[in-house]
Amino acid sequence: MFAGFLRDLPGSEDILLAKTSPALVIHTGQVFFTVRTISRLRACSSGCSLTLVRRIKGCKSSSPFSTKSCIIMRLFNLAVILAAKLLPVAFAAFGVTTSGNNLVVDSGGGLVTTINKSNGDITSLVFNGKQLQDSSKFTQLSSGLGSATVNSRTQNDIIIVTIQTSTITHYYIVRSGINTLYIGTFASAEPDVGELRFIARLSKSALPNGVNTACEVSGGTAIEGSDVFLLNGQTRSKFYSSVRFIQDQVHGVTGSGVGVYMIIPGVSYETSSGGPFFRDINNQGTAQQELYWYMNSNHEQTESYRTGFFGPYAMAVTSGSPPSASLDTSFFDNLGLQGYVSASGRGTVSGSYSGTLSGQPVTIGFKNSQAQYWVAGSGGSFSRNSIKPGTYTVTLFQGELEAGTGTVNVNAGQTSSITLTSILNKPSTIWSIGTVDGTPAGFLNADKIQTMHPSDTRMSSWGPVTYTIGSSSPSSFPMAQFVAVNNPTTIKWTASSSQIGARTLRIRTTESFAGGRPQIKVNNWTSSAPAAPTKIDSRGVTRGTWRGLNQLYDFAIPSGTLVAGSNTITITVISGSSGDDFLSPNIVYDSVELF
Repeated sequence: MFAGFLRDLPGSEDILLAKTSPALVIHTGQVFFTVRTISRLRACSSGCSLTLVRRIKGCKSSSPFSTKSCIIMRLFNLAVILAAKLLPVAFAAFGVTTSGNNLVVDSGGGLVTTINKSNGDITSLVFNGKQLQDSSKFTQLSSGLGSATVNSRTQNDIIIVTIQTSTITHYYIVRSGINTLYIGTFASAEPDVGELRFIARLSKSALPNGVNTACEVSGGTAIEGSDVFLLNGQTRSKFYSSVRFIQDQVHGVTGSGVGVYMIIPGVSYETSSGGPFFRDINNQGTAQQELYWYMNSNHEQTESYRTGFFGPYAMAVTSGSPPSASLDTSFFDNLGLQGYVSASGRGTVSGSYSGTLSGQPVTIGFKNSQAQYWVAGSGGSFSRNSIKPGTYTVTLFQGELEAGTGTVNVNAGQTSSITLTSILNKPSTIWSIGTVDGTPAGFLNADKIQTMHPSDTRMSSWGPVTYTIGSSSPSSFPMAQFVAVNNPTTIKWTASSSQIGARTLRIRTTESFAGGRPQIKVNNWTSSAPAAPTKIDSRGVTRGTWRGLNQLYDFAIPSGTLVAGSNTITITVISGSSGDDFLSPNIVYDSVELF
């Protein structure tokens, strides 16, 4: 790799072998060396063992040993030149320097980060000599802070860069020898753009591989808004890179011998919004490779935003492999960061739960206006640590469905306890379609909706669907129903005389768009129209998510409506709004039950 400049080095020609331990080998324009070699050559004396395979310019004797002093001098010159060219890249010192209007932060381990002192943008990210930052668009908070005050300080072996505006204090933290940017963000108010995100705009040539192909949009044609595209016959969107918060601790992009990863460990989501099943953009491939961590957004947001300290989170640079999600951020406790709460200022909640559906994952969520947390339950018990003091609503989730709630007070340094019980009504059903879990899992196209648009040709036909109780599979029942696409859904059912009479049809949904909600007709009887659900001002299912507000609709079917024999039930999505195709009012199904 050094052939170009070795051929131009003064005093070298053809093949030279300097035997030290370890050896410096210049072989047909290739060099293999270590710092130990360079230091030994610099100090070369009569103890060096040298062999001249061909010749060094200026040392003409056919006997290498008769010109030993000449050879040593030439090797010394070569060593100095190699050291000057190569050692600053591989072994630069840990520290922060000023270069013009920039701070240059060197990890001492191969990562050099350049930060604009006027606005806090990262304008260069060099790893082992390779530039990872895009040159036209930079790495920043939100869409850039415009202007900011940027300062740095060094505390032991830690560099803290502080970027401040009137409402934001953003930190980049570098530890000696570690190629990771540790990050924390304090926001006293929500940005005017209505979302808070960290975005690394990286070099596409250095990092061509995104988190999946579904979010590679470069060269695509927009088919919905400015964020869903058609490319090579497939639908693509940055939204199709999203992962549920509860599962998303590490995501990243890679290239040859390099990877850049976001790490969201521990309590990083505590000031975010949306709960454990919220999901947001992680990556988009355009002319740049865009790597994100969304702290909050209105992308199907189900609760109010929080303010305060977001993090700690990190951007790690590796040789390609993903880093561990177990990132040690305990050193943050001693850095004096605005809004940060140390481990000693937090408490623990332990407890038990009962009554959830067997086989369903259980999650326990905690929230108040200042923070949110979650933990998986197992075998009827749970424990969650590192919770900030306060009073929390605690929710027991069966899958993604709220099954029970309680309240707990958390105090620093103490463990609180709570017992949770599912209060979900569990009727003795005559028949049911789907699992009561707050998701459309198992339904038609549910396995594809997270990574492609409903219009994608890889989707199965949406219908309208006719579903026959007793013979149809849940995989043929639509996970979503759109007014302009597959309205209505028809259910055929042959009832026995013992199954008729006054009954209830229960429909659970996980999401609604444009006021969509179900209305039913059973044989010749039509139900009243339910009230419109709480509106979430965002597209949902076309952006790869079913996670909205769970809704339950109970329709009381009068006695005499159902008959022994053949019955027809139609479910029609209604709304006072309208729209075209997959942007028409719609719902996402969780389950349908008759009891």
